[in-house]
Amino acid sequence: MLRTLLSPRLIGLHLLTIGVLVAFILLGRWQLGVFEDSGRPRAAADPAPVPAATLAPLSAQLTGEVVGRRVTAEGEYDATRQLLVADRRPDVDAPGGNVSRDDGYWVLTPLRLDDGTLMPVVRGWTRTSDDPAVADVPRGRVTVAGRLRPQQGTDSVQRRNEGLPAGQVQTVSTGELVNLWTGQKVRTGFVVAQPPSGALAQVKVAPPATEGTLTWRNLAYAANWWIFAGFAVFMWFHFVRDAVRTDRDRGTSPEMALEG
Repeated sequence: MLRTLLSPRLIGLHLLTIGVLVAFILLGRWQLGVFEDSGRPRAAADPAPVPAATLAPLSAQLTGEVVGRRVTAEGEYDATRQLLVADRRPDVDAPGGNVSRDDGYWVLTPLRLDDGTLMPVVRGWTRTSDDPAVADVPRGRVTVAGRLRPQQGTDSVQRRNEGLPAGQVQTVSTGELVNLWTGQKVRTGFVVAQPPSGALAQVKVAPPATEGTLTWRNLAYAANWWIFAGFAVFMWFHFVRDAVRTDRDRGTSPEMALEG
């Protein structure tokens, strides 16, 4: 049997089967990778900036397609209503609330638009609350460019802000800002200024993204390649079995016995 398995004819079959298996497995893995990549979020179109007031309503929530959009806002900062958002890192998507040595503050200043409404603006990030850049609020009419983000958190204001000094909040919540900036009409969400204001550090904010759509046909292609690999093993087994049986039958035939 060993002599049959190591015959030149079967050695060629073994090598061919190994090559086919490697190729089919790699092709299947490639199609599986295409399937997995199709489900990952992708960068969406990044349109030209538009006025923030056209995307940020006064009462409704921001719609998903406007989150991360580039916007502009013109008006005057109201420095008397400025707040610090505590336990924040210079990345809008970084988790907040758990104190870390890398945490600091977002500087949140309302920008009064021409229609009298307030647009919350994160002017930048600072590591310490007594940073001179915090009090360095631009005066007069300004034009702010940045990206629009939805409000954060829906827990009770008391629980979120428990233990914080006056003038600090834990999240940028429109409902909370309406209560803190009494008598004012506050637009939903907030703008992350790009570039930041003065000497404040830039708060990183991602451009809009769209959810990926899984391409199930690529998963089916992957399964097909692996089925082909299994079929190749099946055919190899039958060819080898038939060759072994043929050689064994020859060895036990009367003609072979007479020759012996």
